[in-house]
Amino acid sequence: MDFSLTEEQLMFQKMVADFATKELEPNAAKYDEEEVFPAENVRKMAELGLFGVTIPEEYGGNGGDSISMAIATEEIARACAGTSTVYLASLSLASHPISHAGTHDQKKKFLTPIAQGKKMAAFALTEPAAGSDATALETTAVRRGNNYILSGSKIFISNGAEAEIFSVFATEDKSLRHKGVIALVVEKGTKGFSVVKKEVKLGIRASSTAQLAFDNCVVPAENRLGVDGQGFHIAMEAIDSSRVSVAAQALGIARACLDSAIKYAKERRQFGKAIVEHQAIQFMLADMATGVDAARLLTYRAAWLKDHKKPFLKEAAMAKLFASETAMQASIKAVQIYGGYGYIKDFPVERYMRDAKITEIYEGTSEMQRMTIARQITRD
Repeated sequence: MDFSLTEEQLMFQKMVADFATKELEPNAAKYDEEEVFPAENVRKMAELGLFGVTIPEEYGGNGGDSISMAIATEEIARACAGTSTVYLASLSLASHPISHAGTHDQKKKFLTPIAQGKKMAAFALTEPAAGSDATALETTAVRRGNNYILSGSKIFISNGAEAEIFSVFATEDKSLRHKGVIALVVEKGTKGFSVVKKEVKLGIRASSTAQLAFDNCVVPAENRLGVDGQGFHIAMEAIDSSRVSVAAQALGIARACLDSAIKYAKERRQFGKAIVEHQAIQFMLADMATGVDAARLLTYRAAWLKDHKKPFLKEAAMAKLFASETAMQASIKAVQIYGGYGYIKDFPVERYMRDAKITEIYEGTSEMQRMTIARQITRD
């Protein structure tokens, strides 16, 4: 068994880590406080080619693998979780349907500007009545000649306010449930399409979360991905894949918690010595470090399985479940170690706690991950 990264992957990891520490981390608190899109971060990440990590070279990307995506996401999330959401929502989630179900022309048109960081992408599946149950979509798509007429709304869409390319899922026939779902690419500026509301959130505040409306929106039929009835499977494949990236994001947040807690524990003195010398603090740090290592192993195993075309549904769910809960617990322990200082905005750990929570919710809640794992391990 070989748990080491290749020399090329190690070089990539160092490059992204150095960039994230120097360029992203210093402004993370500012973006969080002002709740503004990190346009400068995106520009610099695009210059490094980060938005094309997993996109094929023929469409302007680097043709990298899932492990490279996990490496990049972990390092970016360690420095600025909000920016990592912008990143993974565009590249890992929204681009996946186009990359895996699109035609050559669709890929060339839509993936190329995403890979270059010139356009952000968003994945529009969730609705008020269709969250965990993605078969209950109420947004409709009616075929009329060479177009689809799209009507309905989407909520909780990451990158919704800034994206210019949207992977949208709608139903042609509600009675068919998942078999009636189709996937369409909708471009910003399409008549009848609008961003209705930008949500004010607890965490990952540098990324937008928006409500979208489609009012008899006319979408060219040539923007359909796959064939009729394939949309649900396209959506699920994207979510399954993106869970590995969310696990990497949670891992990055957990690492930030651990690093900050260790640094503070060495500097803070109580009862005549640094608090890192107190056993109670040592036990918390030990638990955090163990959780981070276990989360990393689960996350990179899932990425490796995906890259090698092996089944990874269960492993991705395990990685996402464990890493997200590890991030949440690490943030709680980090705040506890900081004491009163951990509860104020002058220090980063309160932000880490707010950022960590969403990883237990999006790309499938922890409860949904447990259901997925249970189904996989009890199948005959």
